[in-house]
Amino acid sequence: MRRPDSPGQALILVLLLVLILFGAGFALKILWWVAIAVLVLWLIGFVARPKGGSGRRYRW
Repeated sequence: MRRPDSPGQALILVLLLVLILFGAGFALKILWWVAIAVLVLWLIGFVARPKGGSGRRYRW
């Protein structure tokens, strides 16, 4: 990798790296919240499904 020619270029590279890492961390945090929400909805659907033989049964 080539060294930056000026301190301004180094600063821009560092800021870009920070921005990319911050964006990745934020996206991963959002994905965790989405996964938790889907899990909760799945559990509610599992518990609240109709009892008895009339309900559909899916095989996974």
